Amino acid sequence: MSNNKNFKKKPRWKLLHQYYSYTGFYSFVGKSLLKAAIPIAVFVVGLIAVHFFVIDINDVLAYITANFPPVGVLSVFFLSESILGLIPPEIFIAWAGKSLHPNWYLFTLALLSYLGGIVSYFAGRGIASIPSVFVYLEVKMAKHIKNMRKWGGFLIVVGALLPVPFAISSIAAGIIKFPFGSYLLFGLLRFLRFFIYGVMIFGALN
Repeated sequence: MSNNKNFKKKPRWKLLHQYYSYTGFYSFVGKSLLKAAIPIAVFVVGLIAVHFFVIDINDVLAYITANFPPVGVLSVFFLSESILGLIPPEIFIAWAGKSLHPNWYLFTLALLSYLGGIVSYFAGRGIASIPSVFVYLEVKMAKHIKNMRKWGGFLIVVGALLPVPFAISSIAAGIIKFPFGSYLLFGLLRFLRFFIYGVMIFGALN
């Protein structure tokens, strides 16, 4: 009885902390950061090498800004964010930094990323209603689906904030039919990520 009383007296945050510790959430976040850090580091090193030894990146961004309509660039980004996040958002943030209205385009990118996540969420919902496709993806995305069932909203927060594909978390949320209202709320952290990256990249380009 005394053990039960002590258990009940524990604050909710401690119980949550214990749960996420036991289920491996913290180690998952650490491993995800490590996996994401390697390609990002390679990307940054490659970008610096191109900048100093091949062509000025600022000139490339200026060329893209001058020769490609913003609607086309934003459309490519939205498509990427809706389909597994194929292109690193950092490239588009750097493009926004060289535009005439960097803050406006940064906000637009964040909004399109958020909306792309919603498209992915409903793609997951649609997949769940097609048995043959669902069985195939349940195998391919078994780990993501299992983690989404265990951690729910916290996994969406990880996808929104950390340099991992937000679309993957969104599709998994759709497949398990995670409450849409809660998904929208947690997904708003996507705006914070773009703001932080914008500050870092805009500062680096100036």
